[in-house]
Amino acid sequence: MTRIIAGSRGGRRLTMPPGDQTRPTSSKVREALFSSLASWTGGSSGPADVALKGWAFCDLFAGSGAVGLEAASRGAAPVMLVESSRRALRTIEQNVAAVDLEVEIRRDAIQDLVRRQSPYPFDIVFLDPPYELANGAIEAILRDLVANDWLTGEGLVVLERSSREPAPHWPDALSDTWEKKYGETVLYFGAG
Repeated sequence: MTRIIAGSRGGRRLTMPPGDQTRPTSSKVREALFSSLASWTGGSSGPADVALKGWAFCDLFAGSGAVGLEAASRGAAPVMLVESSRRALRTIEQNVAAVDLEVEIRRDAIQDLVRRQSPYPFDIVFLDPPYELANGAIEAILRDLVANDWLTGEGLVVLERSSREPAPHWPDALSDTWEKKYGETVLYFGAG
């Protein structure tokens, strides 16, 4: 069990998908992620529930939906949660109902989805793919996000990976890159 950390639904409990198919982003990493996002968006000086107000957010490989729901709790809209696992999708639906936030939920294979034109551009796209997904596949997803207008012109992509994996090669359109390490987890940031 985990919780939404801050914002309009801060403290609300979230359930995790059963089994070991998903690997939830730890509370420590989520807090660090949203602190970085608030700084990047300029929302770090205001209340947490509006820190991402006006920013469109997409959570790919959503798992429990915790990251996308955290974004919605902090004011992001629209928010899209995308997951391919039926089991995880049921958990996402339960969590969305429990916290009563307006988000779009999609069941789709991420690699196929990003090859299609985005329904609208996102300011922030977060990816937490399975650690066993090869870097080549991840780099193809990054290229497709850019090529198929998943990002606004100055959008930000955040990729969560194991610190044992090599850093991704970013598409030229996401040339402003940096990373932050938290134990065995690395957050890679790429901005347009």
